[in-house]
Amino acid sequence: MNKTTRILAVLMFTLLLVPAAQATNGTNLIGIGPISRAMGGGGVAAPQDAVSAIFANPAAVCFGPFCPGSSVDFAGTYFDPTVNGKIENFGAPGALSGESKLNPFMVPAIGVSIPINPRWRFGIGMFGVSGLGADYKGTSIYPTQGVTPPTGWPVYTQLQTMKFAPNLAWLITDNFSVGGSLEIVWQNLDLGQGSSHGYTAGLQIGALYKIGQFQLGGSYTTPESVTHKNVANLDPQTGGTWDDLKIESPQTFKLGVAWVPGTTWLVELNTKWYGWGSADGYSDFGWDDQWVFGIGAQWRPIDKWAFRLGYNYGETPIKKNNNFSLNPAATTPVQGKNVPTGFYEVLRIVGFPAIAEQHFTAGVGYDITENLILNLSLMYSPEETFTETSGPVTIEASLKEWSTTFGLTLLF
Repeated sequence: MNKTTRILAVLMFTLLLVPAAQATNGTNLIGIGPISRAMGGGGVAAPQDAVSAIFANPAAVCFGPFCPGSSVDFAGTYFDPTVNGKIENFGAPGALSGESKLNPFMVPAIGVSIPINPRWRFGIGMFGVSGLGADYKGTSIYPTQGVTPPTGWPVYTQLQTMKFAPNLAWLITDNFSVGGSLEIVWQNLDLGQGSSHGYTAGLQIGALYKIGQFQLGGSYTTPESVTHKNVANLDPQTGGTWDDLKIESPQTFKLGVAWVPGTTWLVELNTKWYGWGSADGYSDFGWDDQWVFGIGAQWRPIDKWAFRLGYNYGETPIKKNNNFSLNPAATTPVQGKNVPTGFYEVLRIVGFPAIAEQHFTAGVGYDITENLILNLSLMYSPEETFTETSGPVTIEASLKEWSTTFGLTLLF
């Protein structure tokens, strides 16, 4: 027990060191763990490991292939985004452009599910769930030191969100379960003037029902708002005051239906709704609510092997504010502060390019032994470009993503 506690403590500490994950569905990852990510972010109706169940639907841990025993999942996602920005005829004559200096990084995840008795299960999930970032220092976009008058825009952003989620699920009947997770949230924000982190808590509840060869699942997650103290000077025209900014993980609904005719095939359809349009921070920077749709399939043609494919789509939640004011004195209100409109538009597009829409996924699983399973997945999001204009001014961001996720599941 002491050894297990030490391992979990080390891994939780590792989570807190992870840099920002680049956006996929808004700022959220499409799924957690190699199986969910290989199947287009599935897991609401038929998760195949504990970590994706706790993330997507806390009631689903009662129906995983690891039941009725216990399982521990260790996973890591290697993320490699390519982010570019361009600003034309705004802040300088001609075009300012550059590639964000984001290095590839790892996003870890852990899931534990243990039976209390035949009807109740306890679990814990620990994972990075969302993030966003852009660093244009050293490019023509970023102001050059010592140049008078200064040109360019100081675009540097890093947002990270991690969750620690104790989970409890109840198998009411052999075909119906309910569950909930207390979500303890850690979030960090850096807008180029120093990072500010904070904590909050929320709740995710869910249910799952089996009927014949089908499984129906759904979950709801409450809004989770963090106040970042003294994170930036949002209205520099009024002086050098440091301002707070609230960033809220939005309320979320998830629904899924899975066809499970036996042990050979599994097909899951899922949809998710993110309430960005009413979430602190995102609503202030012109985001709409977002619908996400996913489909995933698993095929086990022979013993020990599983092959997976998936697709995930969600239109970018960022609204276009074409024909915004070019008056240097124009401002846009953000949580009680009057942010210069020019910087506001550059920051929300070039600094927070949550514009990925399509995600193509695939993966494979191999049972090394009866108690040890290896899973791998790939995700590719083709390049998307977002452009906003006002008169001669153009603000543009582009984003392309690759990621690889690996995981080990220990059954006991």
